[in-house]
Amino acid sequence: MSTFSRRKFLTTAGLSTVSAIALNACTGGGETTKTDATSSASPSSPAMNVSAADTPEVTKAKLGFIALTDASPLIIAKEKGLFEKYGMKDVEVLKQASWGTTRDNIALGSDAGGIDGAHILSPIPYLLSEGKITNGKKVPMYILARLNTNGQGISIANEFKDLKVALKSDALKESFAKIKAGGKDVKCAVTFPGGTHDLWMRYWLAANGVDPNNDVNTIVVPPPQMVANMKAGNMQAFCVGEPWNARLVAQNSGYSALITGEIWKDHPEKAFSLRADWVDKNPKAAKALLMAVLEAQMWCEKPENKAEMCKIVGADKWLKVPAAEILGRQQGKVDYGDGRTLDNPDLSMKFWKDSASYPFKSHDLWFITEDMRWGYFNADTDAKKLVDKVNREDLWKEAAKAIGQEAAIPKSTSRGVETFFDGVKFDPENPSEYLKGLKIKKA
Repeated sequence: MSTFSRRKFLTTAGLSTVSAIALNACTGGGETTKTDATSSASPSSPAMNVSAADTPEVTKAKLGFIALTDASPLIIAKEKGLFEKYGMKDVEVLKQASWGTTRDNIALGSDAGGIDGAHILSPIPYLLSEGKITNGKKVPMYILARLNTNGQGISIANEFKDLKVALKSDALKESFAKIKAGGKDVKCAVTFPGGTHDLWMRYWLAANGVDPNNDVNTIVVPPPQMVANMKAGNMQAFCVGEPWNARLVAQNSGYSALITGEIWKDHPEKAFSLRADWVDKNPKAAKALLMAVLEAQMWCEKPENKAEMCKIVGADKWLKVPAAEILGRQQGKVDYGDGRTLDNPDLSMKFWKDSASYPFKSHDLWFITEDMRWGYFNADTDAKKLVDKVNREDLWKEAAKAIGQEAAIPKSTSRGVETFFDGVKFDPENPSEYLKGLKIKKA
């Protein structure tokens, strides 16, 4: 781990006592048996019989997940028997306590008691591949699919309600400055240094004139511990995936300043990633896993499946959250907790619609550029070369064709120019120009 990352992780040590109960509740294994609904496994329900030529090299894989709604494709693939359907009958889907635990278990690999891959923050496979978070030891990774777009949030303490702190807030910089002037630290919690939540938090702060490196302390807290720590007054704001923002509102312990689809509509979020050596050794097994995940994503996307999905993933062995607290935001119905509401399915978490599953290389290029912005990658990193090494969109295309979804393959590896809420544009053809134009940055 880099000195920067290590320092960030150490800042969370003081939070562990407050969060012990929440952590213990969320570290149980997630291995389960199939539900009775296996027959409705897919919207297209392809009758797939694995041919001898396509028989996976192995039937076992260990996949990690964090207790977040965007882990649903892996959970549904397990619960609906989709891994078995494609010949992977011994897949384990194992709950991880934090993204740091996920990193450590991937670095170990299943042969050494770890895992083969995971539901993961999209930048982590790049940081692993370059040894940026493993004390210089490179752990080559492949990204096989994007698991979702949208579906995260930035929550803030109730003390800011009267200031109406939201997506664009002139009061944010001044209010944080007053807290610092009073001798207190301003703490903004994220889930992993250089991960998506870190980048959404930093983008939002910087767009509102707050320097994430100097005006606030960015601390690291695992997703399931966010609500408990906000209730205990350990931070002023946090960025995390659902259902934890909705759970905070349900408990009246804070409110949502924004949902991340408002920062960048249909932004990429989690990825399905595997160790490169596992994929290279077991290409047919990797394809089988990917086919199961894609089919699960299609199932999760269908509106008529949302209630069942929330009931399944909300169970104690998975997220341990009431289904009712997951469903609303899955449908695009947001109670911000400060009197504002939203009913817009187009800003909700997407698993398949609008090419949500496709791992656009242009999106990974943005992640690396932003990690360069904040010093997680060196300023001279060859981002395009790194993306080409880690992003395996070719495997996504193969799997999509195999399950009859060739029409879902985008015409380009780039989604084109992206526009953020503050009017800033990212052109994947010229990322250096984007980086040069940002006012607040470390790079």
